[in-house]
Amino acid sequence: MTGRERRAALSAGMFLAPALLLIAVFFFLPVVAALLLSFTDFDIYALGDLSRLRFVGFTNYLQLLQSPLFWIAIGNTFYFVLVGGPLSVALSLGAALLVNARLTRFPGFFRAAFFLPVVTTLVAVAVVWRYLYHPRYGLLNYGLSWLGVDPIDWLGNPDWAMPAIILMAVWKNFGFNMIIFIAGLQNIPPQLYEAARIDGADAWRRFRHITLPLLGPTFLFVALITMIGYFQVFAEPYVMTQGGPANRTLSVVLLMYEEGFRWWNMGYASAAAFVLFALILAGTVLQLKLRRESP
Repeated sequence: MTGRERRAALSAGMFLAPALLLIAVFFFLPVVAALLLSFTDFDIYALGDLSRLRFVGFTNYLQLLQSPLFWIAIGNTFYFVLVGGPLSVALSLGAALLVNARLTRFPGFFRAAFFLPVVTTLVAVAVVWRYLYHPRYGLLNYGLSWLGVDPIDWLGNPDWAMPAIILMAVWKNFGFNMIIFIAGLQNIPPQLYEAARIDGADAWRRFRHITLPLLGPTFLFVALITMIGYFQVFAEPYVMTQGGPANRTLSVVLLMYEEGFRWWNMGYASAAAFVLFALILAGTVLQLKLRRESP
C-alpha cells in the first residue's frame, strides 16, 4: 500500500469512527447485554441489589417454550405476518402500477396521498381507527347499517379483532412499499413493453412475463422488510386491544413488553426477544433461499 492509499484509508477511518462508535455503544453493546440478560433471573429485586442476580442458563428459554401464553403469542404473530404481509405487498404493488401507469391527471398527488399514512404517527392512527371500529358509533358499522348488516364488535370479538388490526396495519404501511415498487417499475426499460405490444402481447401477458420477472429483486426486498416489520408488531394491539380479547391479539413483542416492563421479568423478556430474532432470521434465510432457487 502506497503512502497515498494509507492516508486515504486513514481519512476514511476517521470519518467512519464516530458513526461506528455510536453503533457500537447504542446497538451492539445493548444486544450483547440483552443476550447475557436472557441467561439470568434479572428482575426488580436484582435491579435494586445486583447480588440477587443469578445465572440460570437456558431456564428462561425452557420456561418460554413451555408457556402456553408464549405459543398463543407466536400463533397470533404468524397470523399477522402471513395474512397482513401478502395483503400489504399486493396492495402496494397495485397502487404502484396505477400511479406509474399515469391513469390519473395528478399522479404526484395520489403518490403523496398514498404515502401520507406512512409518515403519520402510528399511535395516532391506531386511536383514530379504534374509534372507526366502535361498535355503536364507529363509521364502519354506520356504513354497514346502510347495507342492512348488524353492527360488529370489531375489537371486542375474538374472531374479528386480529383481522381488524391487520386491515389498519395494511392501510398504514402499504404506501412505503408502493414507493419502492414505483422505483422498480421505472427501472424497467419501456422498449420491452413496446416490443411486447408489437408482438401482440396483451396487458396481462406483459405484466406476467415482463413486469413480474424484472421486479424480482424489488419483491424480495419488499417481502423481507415487510416480514421483519410485521414480526415486530406491537403498537397496534397495544393501543387498540391491549392484547385482547382472550389474548387473540397478543403478539410476541407485546408479551415481551408485559413481562419486561410490567412484571419486571427482564431475563424472561430478553429470552423472548432472542427467540423472535431466531424466527425473523429463519424467515429471512428461507426467503433468500427461495429467491435463489426460483427461475
